[in-house]
Amino acid sequence: MAKKILGILLGYIILAVILLPLLITLLWGGFSKEEVKEAKKLVRIEDVFSPELEEYIVGVVSAEMPASFPEEALKAQAVAARTYQVRKMQEVGTDRVIYDVGQAYNSVAEQKKKWGENYIENANKIRTAVKETQGEIMVYGGEPILAVFHAQSAGKTEASENVWTSALPYLKSVDSEEDKKAPNNEYTSNISAKDVWKKLSTFGKLSQSEAELSFSNIERSDAGYIQNVRVGGMNLTGLQVRQALGLRSANFQVERKGDNFVFVTHGYGHGAGMSQYGASFLAQEGMDYREILCHYYQGISFENIA
Repeated sequence: MAKKILGILLGYIILAVILLPLLITLLWGGFSKEEVKEAKKLVRIEDVFSPELEEYIVGVVSAEMPASFPEEALKAQAVAARTYQVRKMQEVGTDRVIYDVGQAYNSVAEQKKKWGENYIENANKIRTAVKETQGEIMVYGGEPILAVFHAQSAGKTEASENVWTSALPYLKSVDSEEDKKAPNNEYTSNISAKDVWKKLSTFGKLSQSEAELSFSNIERSDAGYIQNVRVGGMNLTGLQVRQALGLRSANFQVERKGDNFVFVTHGYGHGAGMSQYGASFLAQEGMDYREILCHYYQGISFENIA
C-alpha cells in the first residue's frame, strides 16, 4: 500500500516538473499578443487617435473596395470604415480593445498576394486615400454614425428599420440608380426544393411538404427588398430567407420550376448605407467623397479625431 501511495506521489511530482515552466510562462508572460494581431479580422487598436487605426483602415479599404475604383470613392470608403471602427470601439466603452469589427481586412501579405505585380501601385493609391482623409469621421448629433455599407443596391438603398430593428435618421432609402449597371446586379440562382425545404425548416416546422412548398404573400419595402413572405405556412423575413439560402440580396423574385426554385436577386448585400458601386459611379460623375457620403448618409457632418 505504501509503495502504491509513493508511486502516485512520484507521478504527481513528475507532472508538476513538466507543467511548472508552462504555468510560469502563462502567468508571468501572458498569452501571446502576436497571435491576436495575426488573427484575421481581430486587430489590436490601442487608441482611436493613433497611427495604428489609420494603418488598419488601409487594410480594410484594400479588402472592401477594388483599387481600380476612383480616388473619391476610395476616400469615401476610408471615412466610412474609420467611422464604423470608431463607433464600435466606443460602444464597448473603451478605446483599448481587441474587437472583431465585422469589416473585411487584408494584411500587407494578403495585399501582395491579391495584387501581385500591381501591389505598389494599388497600395499607394489606397494609402493616399486614407492619408488625405486622415482622422476624418462622420457624426450625427455629435456621435459617430453606424456607417454600414454594401456592395451594390437594386437601384435604391434600404432604410435601416427595414434591415434591423432601429430607425436611424441618417440611414434612409436613397436613389442609387446606377447600381443597376454593376456586375451581376441581377443574378439567377437555382436551388432544389429539397435544399430550400431543409434550410428553411430550421426556422420551424413547415406545414407543406417538399413537393408542395411554395412562396406567397410577399411584402416589399419601397426599395423593393422583401420584408415578409409566407413559406410552407410559416412567416419569414426576406433577410431570413436570404441568409438561410445564401442569396446575394433580400430583393428577389422566386419561381418554382419542377423540383427547383429559381431566385433572381437584385443588388448584393443588405442594402443599407453606402453602396460601394454607387460611390464609384457618383465619383465618375464628379462628386467628391464628402458629397458621396452626404448622399448615402443623410444629415451627417464631419469631424476630425486626429
